[in-house]
Amino acid sequence: MKLDAALPPCRLSDVPAIARAAEALGFAAIWSQETQHDPFLPHALIAEHTTRLFGGTGIAVSFARSPATLAYSAWDLAAQSNGRFMLGLGTQVKAHIERRFGLEWPVSVTGKLREQIQVIRALWDTWQNGSPLNFRGEFYKITLMSPFFNPGPIAHPHIPIYIAGVNQGLARLAGEICDGFHVHPFHTRAYLREVLLPAIGEGASKNNRQREDVTMITSVFAATNASEREFCRQQVSFYASTPSYRPVLEHHGWLEVGERLSVLAARGQWAEMPALITDEILAEFCTEAASPAELALVLQERYDGLADRLTLYLPFMPGANDAFWADLTKQFSSGRPE
Repeated sequence: MKLDAALPPCRLSDVPAIARAAEALGFAAIWSQETQHDPFLPHALIAEHTTRLFGGTGIAVSFARSPATLAYSAWDLAAQSNGRFMLGLGTQVKAHIERRFGLEWPVSVTGKLREQIQVIRALWDTWQNGSPLNFRGEFYKITLMSPFFNPGPIAHPHIPIYIAGVNQGLARLAGEICDGFHVHPFHTRAYLREVLLPAIGEGASKNNRQREDVTMITSVFAATNASEREFCRQQVSFYASTPSYRPVLEHHGWLEVGERLSVLAARGQWAEMPALITDEILAEFCTEAASPAELALVLQERYDGLADRLTLYLPFMPGANDAFWADLTKQFSSGRPE
């Protein structure tokens, strides 16, 4: 099991120092998010200022972009990093696609994402191998690639594509055609074991693949003190208010909690929401330990057989909690005791 870092929202000028520190501590990869900044730009700097650290988008909003623009960005970053770039895609939710990006929400989420991935790989195949470009689907018709627009082959053309999701549809799609699956931090071990992993296995079987062919990259809530614990409670309440995430709550019989949280969110009563997340609920979403070293062991035991890579929801920032990160990565790299 590998331990990755989450890049905090920051200026591009801050990225080199963060990347160098992450590599020095022994993180396996660092993931950028699409929140306040573009998720691709940091990876040119990460690649330039490190030699071993992998990097990836975790995630870039796929429905906010053409599959061609995604293909070009990933191709350039794979070349720049000597094969250390990983393309992580997520659909986001309807309100953000329509109201934050000003685009249409598709009639079929999995259908459009499937075609985006197919187009991206078709473009890569054309650039690397000279294969004719002739994709004709329900959402995309991509047939033009003249030499002027063809970047040509690169040394590391296999770029892993990971997708993120909360529900079964995207998990099945990951199993069928993707290299990995980004597990949303709003998950429980039971939901991961009993819902998501079986869905990935179902998708994998359609393409003569195994569940193990899909790398599970899991973002986790974790706490080693009271303030971190309450921060996690707040974030769980925020995610639990999202209607499309309710299957996680429903799996545990907490559907009513999600409905009440949605009402509070609609009213803007954010401060009242964490109180609805009881200690019982929080324990299912958040891993707690008394120290960073103990947290490393508890995380490895908690996610053994469920995850291949772990990333703390807390972003990595050198100069903030340096002792915490040093203890965590040191103990994590030593492995889980038998």
